[in-house]
Amino acid sequence: MTGNRERVALTCFVTSALLAGGNGVSIRFSNRELPPLWGAGLRFSLAAALLLVVMAVLRLPFPRGRALTGALLYGALNFGAAFALAYYALVRLHAGLGQTLLALVPLATLLLAVAQGQERLRLAAVIGTLLALVGVAVISQGPLAASVPLSSLLAALASAVCIAQAAVLVRRFPAVHPVTMNAVGMATGAALLVVGSVLAREPHLLPQRTTTWAAVGYLVVVGSVVVFVLYLLVLRYWAASRAAYAFVLIRSSPCSSRHGRTTNRSAPDCCWEGCSSWPACTSARCVPPTASHAPRGRPSPLTTSNTRSSRCWTS
Repeated sequence: MTGNRERVALTCFVTSALLAGGNGVSIRFSNRELPPLWGAGLRFSLAAALLLVVMAVLRLPFPRGRALTGALLYGALNFGAAFALAYYALVRLHAGLGQTLLALVPLATLLLAVAQGQERLRLAAVIGTLLALVGVAVISQGPLAASVPLSSLLAALASAVCIAQAAVLVRRFPAVHPVTMNAVGMATGAALLVVGSVLAREPHLLPQRTTTWAAVGYLVVVGSVVVFVLYLLVLRYWAASRAAYAFVLIRSSPCSSRHGRTTNRSAPDCCWEGCSSWPACTSARCVPPTASHAPRGRPSPLTTSNTRSSRCWTS
């Protein structure tokens, strides 16, 4: 039974990282026509509606009590706060620095999990996470020493912390079906993002271009519904700090590397074209080990691709 759970978790982990790599490309297309907060709010509103339909078809119960509280907090952190901060940061933040800050998620998750009594602090886990961070910084090749607004830097760091805390929080509350958890969570996050969009006085328009609709469609169906359902399945079987390595492995996805530089083709096309090259990136070094709490080797997200072109580094 343990072996079956490990295979399920590993399959969900790799698949979600592969598919999440396309989110950055799709967000680039979405941001060409839609304001960032409104685009994110529209994305998660549609995704929440789709998940609510799935809930009705599967006859999944709506959470109550502490389970509902956990789903609301998960949505507020993982979708509302994290994406609002990330979109704000990426207005001025270079992709190289942004990718490096995203790689802080595993370390932040480990420290938060230890502080909240979920995991033990292991030297191997800290060293492995720092090596992953250094590796991402090297391959990003961004001007890390360039002048960056303090507000953007702090927003990016806060976004990474929100993502990390959301992963830890999920394991503190009663288990909820991944579809239900994401339906409630995305609805909560979408409400917060739309409120933020209104406060920022963004125009609330629907896409007019076919490429924008294709990008939004990918973000809704694949980048939100499928990716986050798989992510919660991973969290069901793995420790939060281990599951967080998905944010390092995403860098190896073909959709987030050289294919993210494509400007004249739709985002789904870029992602589909890149899938054939991804197995070469996901070597054994990139997949987290089977230990429950800490990596024993060096979790390397190395890839030969350059990431300067894409300003979108979150899922």
